[in-house]
Amino acid sequence: MSILKWLKSRPLTTTEKETLTSFFSKVKKIKPKELNIALVGQANVGKSVVFNNLTGLHQHIGNWPGKTVEKAEGKSLYRNYLFNIVDLPGIYSLTTYSIEEEVSRNFIGQNKFDFIVNVVDGTILERNLIFTLQLLEMEKPMVLAVNFVNFFQKKGIAVDFKKLEKILNIPVIPVEANIGKGTAQILARGLSLIKKKTRQKTRLRYGLEVEKEINRLVSELKTIKSCYPKRWLAIKLLEKDKEVEQIIITQNAGLLAKIKKSISRLEKIHGHDTAMIIAGERAQIAAKIVSEVLTIKRNVKVSLIDKIDRITSDRIWGYPILFIVLTTMFFSVFKFGDFLSNFLNNYLGQLQILYQSIFGNHLLASVGWSAIESFFGLVNLVFPYIIPFYFLLFFLEDIGYFARVSFLLDRVMHQLGIHGKGIIPILLGYGCHVPACLSCRIMENKKEKLISVILTTFVPCSAVSIIIFGLVGKYIGLTTVFLLYGFDILIILILGKILAKIIPGESPEMIMEIPDYRRPYLKVILMQTWFRIKEFLYIAAPLIIIMGMLIELSYKLGWLLILVNFLKPVTVGWLGLPKMVGSLLIFGFLRKELILVMMAGLFQTTNFAQILNHTQMIVLSLVSLFYVPCVATTAALIKEYSLKFSLTIIVVKLITALLIGGLAFRLLTIL
Repeated sequence: MSILKWLKSRPLTTTEKETLTSFFSKVKKIKPKELNIALVGQANVGKSVVFNNLTGLHQHIGNWPGKTVEKAEGKSLYRNYLFNIVDLPGIYSLTTYSIEEEVSRNFIGQNKFDFIVNVVDGTILERNLIFTLQLLEMEKPMVLAVNFVNFFQKKGIAVDFKKLEKILNIPVIPVEANIGKGTAQILARGLSLIKKKTRQKTRLRYGLEVEKEINRLVSELKTIKSCYPKRWLAIKLLEKDKEVEQIIITQNAGLLAKIKKSISRLEKIHGHDTAMIIAGERAQIAAKIVSEVLTIKRNVKVSLIDKIDRITSDRIWGYPILFIVLTTMFFSVFKFGDFLSNFLNNYLGQLQILYQSIFGNHLLASVGWSAIESFFGLVNLVFPYIIPFYFLLFFLEDIGYFARVSFLLDRVMHQLGIHGKGIIPILLGYGCHVPACLSCRIMENKKEKLISVILTTFVPCSAVSIIIFGLVGKYIGLTTVFLLYGFDILIILILGKILAKIIPGESPEMIMEIPDYRRPYLKVILMQTWFRIKEFLYIAAPLIIIMGMLIELSYKLGWLLILVNFLKPVTVGWLGLPKMVGSLLIFGFLRKELILVMMAGLFQTTNFAQILNHTQMIVLSLVSLFYVPCVATTAALIKEYSLKFSLTIIVVKLITALLIGGLAFRLLTIL
């Protein structure tokens, strides 16, 4: 019951009712004032958990315009203020070495927001404060959220937050993000900050020689128009930042000579590069701050978690543990997936009989059933495979294990031009390409994301494995199956080497924090899982249903047979396969396992030895192995990257499949 209805039902006088009704009617029309805030911080500091606590289910995830970097936005209502919150990518500096750093720096410098929330890991405060100092140099209103204060006692740490607040001249909030403690105070202190309407400036200063050159450049930059503060521009010029230099060149190229003189003077005094000088100055300031605000109790007992950390990160014991963990994850997802998938398929078969008994088997009924079947195909992918995968992925990420995986496999994966964490999507690709392609977003830069997603699509998923084992494994033998998988790995290694050379960009050495092992929080994991699934479904569901209906319509109207005859020179002439296999490959775009299912229905037998000889079985398996991504994977690629990139992968994989299949047919015919 609404307040207005409740008031009308109470035994009040007419005047009282009119007064109260008028008051609440006015209150109802009051719209909350909107404020914009940005969450920024390094990776693994709990920034996304703070974001989830603030926004709840009122958020959506997409990509930044023209970038493959994830963009998370959400809303939060607090004290009649509607906060529009942007969760910026986790970065370590404001120097644009990566796409994430470029996105974050441009957003902070060029966008109008009311204040920044800088989330830091309080257990490694000194390293995090180095980045905080860079943010302070941008002179934006800022609140510092110190996370993981619940670990202080275990690590023997004590922080004087009031003193830290006084030194930095910004609000400082202790936070336990996993249980939501302190997140409301972030908004409250942010509101107090913007109501003061005073521009925050850091009181922290570098050494005398550096400050002298900064002040000299600030006076020279008075005529330069930029969204960035003059002091920040001066510091970046001393760091030899190319983008900031370009700002100067376009407005007053003559200043470059004076900038070079400042750089030369500092390098002559200190004996090394000015970028290193500035970095060293920040590190010294951060160390001095920590020495004043943080105390550590000695002789803290080594915990069981610390002992597990040492073993799982060990260069000897870490690898067998890694193998056990990833193998367990892999088989857990796909054993559970197979069980649930078979369960759902049984009900789908019963539903089809019921549907046909009601609507018959005419053209419109068949097209309508194909839409239902396509929807169930999506459900059969999401619930058995993608949800369990994301749940386990976020569980391992939440406890901090994936950072160890990246550390252990970094050296191996660098041979393919990507970081150690690239092994995760590749391994997951053996189960399903959809979650594997979506997980490529964990890579550091654009080059690594492109290499990872391309290599992932060349991994045989479980549907392709069904074809290989159903043909080659059953009728030829497991030795040939292992040779096919070995050949695929060889192609991936060769392709990785080629892509690392031809795709522009660098793959710098991995520098990342190894977070402590932490207790997982079910609510956080479930929320992260739901947000990933929701975004995928919005893209995949319409595409899969429409494609299923179009293929069924083409089949019923006889258009598919025309296409089969058109493809005959390729399927029969080049690949040496029966003519009708052309239609199977078309259905294979919808779901790979349909190649076997439709072949059994088309030829009215499950004894495939009556249809194909051994050479044709190997050729069809090879074509399926390198064939175009299924429609669900294509939808994931479009969502994460672009339609152009997805079409490029489809064309490349199609050419590769036909080339390898045709060459294999000729070689096996000779043998």
